[in-house]
Amino acid sequence: MTLTHLSEEQREIVSLARNFARDEVTPFAAQWDRDSHFEPSLVKKLGDLGFLGLMIPEEFDGMGLDTLTYLLALEEIARADASVAVMLSVHNSLPTQMLLRWGNEAQKERFLKPMARGELLGAFALSEAESGSDASSLRCQAVRDGDDWIISGTKTWVTSGSHAGVIIAMVRTDASDARRGSKGISAFIITPDLPGFSVSKKEDKMGLRASPTVQLVFDHCRVPADRLLGDEGQGFIYAMQSLDNGRLGIAAQALGIAQAALDASLAYAAERRQFGTAIRDFQAIQFKLADMASRITASRALLHATAAAKDRGEPTTAFGAMSKLMASETAMWAATEAVQIFGGYGYVKDYPVEKLFRDAKITEIYEGTSEIQRVVIARQLYAQQD
Repeated sequence: MTLTHLSEEQREIVSLARNFARDEVTPFAAQWDRDSHFEPSLVKKLGDLGFLGLMIPEEFDGMGLDTLTYLLALEEIARADASVAVMLSVHNSLPTQMLLRWGNEAQKERFLKPMARGELLGAFALSEAESGSDASSLRCQAVRDGDDWIISGTKTWVTSGSHAGVIIAMVRTDASDARRGSKGISAFIITPDLPGFSVSKKEDKMGLRASPTVQLVFDHCRVPADRLLGDEGQGFIYAMQSLDNGRLGIAAQALGIAQAALDASLAYAAERRQFGTAIRDFQAIQFKLADMASRITASRALLHATAAAKDRGEPTTAFGAMSKLMASETAMWAATEAVQIFGGYGYVKDYPVEKLFRDAKITEIYEGTSEIQRVVIARQLYAQQD
């Protein structure tokens, strides 16, 4: 169910995403999950459909679509496999949008266009081992050396980092005062061919197992000065503004998981019989299904309203945080209810809800935990009073 009246173009994009998910993702998702396998051929296939340049203007080889249409497509992919969806989400909402907004013409030509075509996959590197929610405490350091920057340090929790052709990394370029926090952090365009760059540990995760999450090591990595994105010292500001967009993508991913949990529950409740009747005839099951549908629809309505506000150029920091908070907690709750509806079968890998349960949890954690979202919302409320 949806409260959004879709345009013809949006219906076409949704249909394209749904068909792609049905043919290229759903038949393989369970095996990819078991094997922790990232399927590289998906990058080219999604690129050929234009899905890696959904919000990139046509002048840079993208589709030039609005935020809502992007989120509609993303939710369809997430219903099939959240691992594929997070790759799509990170690429579309973080590195490409940062290049579009703050990159110069040469950088857009060299990096953004092939990213829009699916020739280069994008990644985003902000977190470190000691700087997660407190991202401004990052220690990765860059020192100017003639026409280059020398970067030293490690980045963690980098989605698609082992397969990305372009990584936007936030690095401290001014360490004159350890208490400067977010000041003195710059954004750099990193490519895996740079000397001193390497991919280190791949995390063995509970969920999203087909999406590689890795550590990146910068061992005196030499980066040309023309790889600086935007102005020196503004990287943290760029990252925070971009995460406002990223949170909408995670919300859409969460809704895809939640909808898949509801879909599976509806089908199972119609087939499973106890005490001589289908379990969907029991009020206890009906209440669960009704609550799942209601929470999903409410979360989707908030997300779509936020997307529309963003496309109108309105501030969306608070609504974006609300959207991610509601959608991610709905996904975790809906997946839990789905496991309960399936009973013992929900606890085994032969049925889909076990995977949905594992995949849902991370949506409450990455790109800002639920606790951080509540802090963001509260601060926005305080600002309205001042």
